[in-house]
Order: sequence, then C-alpha cells, then structure tokens
Amino acid sequence: MRIRCLFVLTFLMMMGIASSQSAVVAYGKNSRVGKFADIRGFQMYYETYGTGEPLLIIHGNGGSISDFNFQIPYFEKKYKVILADSRAQGKSTDPGDSLTYEMMADDLDALLDLLQLDSCYVIGWSDGGINGLLLAMRHPDKVKKLAVTGANLWPDTSAIDIYFQTLTERAYDSTALLAKTSKTQHSVNLLHLLVHQPHITTAQLSKIKCPTLVIGGDHDIILPKHTMLIAQHIPKSYLWILPNSGHSTLIFNSEVFNKTVYEFFKNPYRVIENSARGQ
Repeated sequence: MRIRCLFVLTFLMMMGIASSQSAVVAYGKNSRVGKFADIRGFQMYYETYGTGEPLLIIHGNGGSISDFNFQIPYFEKKYKVILADSRAQGKSTDPGDSLTYEMMADDLDALLDLLQLDSCYVIGWSDGGINGLLLAMRHPDKVKKLAVTGANLWPDTSAIDIYFQTLTERAYDSTALLAKTSKTQHSVNLLHLLVHQPHITTAQLSKIKCPTLVIGGDHDIILPKHTMLIAQHIPKSYLWILPNSGHSTLIFNSEVFNKTVYEFFKNPYRVIENSARGQ
C-alpha cells in the first residue's frame, strides 16, 4: 500500500485501495491529459476526461485525482469530468504556510473560470464534500447540483467518531513536533484542517441554492446524525445513508453510488411534501 501522508491510518488504507485498482489508465499521473494551471499563487494539477456537461469531482484530505478510479470510467461516458489535486496535495504545489477549506473552494472556482465553465455538477468526498458545500455557498452560480459524501460542518465529536477524532489529534500533535521541512509543513497543514476546521453553520447551509444529495455510511467516520443534520438544513436536499458502509461509500459501494448519483444529476429535483409523502 502506498503511503501518502503521516495521518489517519484508515484514510491511508482506503486511498491505497482506490489507487491499486487502475491498471490501464494512471489517473492522477496521466501525462496525456494532465495539465498544470497557475491558480491563485500555486500550480494546480488537473485532468479532464470525456465530453458533455461538466462534472467536477473533489478528493479528500491527503488524497488526489487517483482516488477516483471507480468514478472516472463511469462518469466520463456521460460528462466532461474535471478532477484536480487540491493545493498542497497530490501533484499540486503550495508555497503557503496555512491552509483552509475556503481557500480550496475558491481555488476550484478559479479553475472553473480558467476552463471557461459557468457551472457544473459536483461530487465531493470527505474534505472534498466540505469543499463542495463551500463552493455552493461562496460561488452559488457555479454549482448545478451537488453530491457530497462523508462531509462535516465542524471538527468535534458531535460530528466525528471519537476514535478517529482522537487519532487525528494525536497525529497532529506528534507531526507538529517534527523538524520543520516543506513536507512536514504540508502534513501539519492538512492535519490542522482535520483538527480545527471547518466552521460551517446550519444557517449558512440554508443559503445553498442547488439541489444537493447528502450521503454517508451508517458506520461512517462522520456520524449519521451529523449527515442527517446537513441534509435537514439544505433547502433542496435528499438524504442517503448507505447500510453496512463506512466512510468510503464511493469505493466499496461504487456501483450503486455511481448509479444513484447519476440518477440524481439526471432527474429534476422533486419536492416531497403533504400528500406526496405517502407515495
């Protein structure tokens, strides 16, 4: 298994599972389609696949484009799929000494501008889900529909499983003590995100205009009650909790995940109230 960062063992495991599946196309290292763009003071690496309406897929903390080996082959047949390594992750460089989710959401907005895209569908996993929510809040015209899995609004045990919260805090404390290099600084920045961010209020969620599919596993790192809270405060939302599933819904349940998200994107949002609740 390829180790990406110094933190959260389970994240490393699931990233390795995703990366090991691509034998034909080296997603995330595809020189045929890969490009670098000068985005807001750093070099962002991105790849595009397929044709049609644009679909942006956003990876999680410490991840990269290569985490979506199960999604790219499916969605490139239906959309123009855009994937980028977030700043300080994957092949994207970052000279800065701090990192926020808001910065990364604005980076993605700038990438869409560079690609001359007025709006797109969006899938976000884990921290990528947080970035998706912020993109929809900060740049609402850019997001047609949004599907997020394993996202959280704040960094405490009312949202996150206590085992993983404790593990992440310990990893952050120990990494912060290491000799300061560019590599350790990036790791500290990423861990700082997990321990101290985000800080999204339910009032802010209520301003999201686009239809949103809020997804989580019933045994996710993000507690199902928190996933439900997110869905409850987005005006045009559906909630989908996958049974017998952890945080990696789009890997271990890739077939049903891809199909369900595609159906959500394809079909008009339906208001279900009053007598319609009996259907």
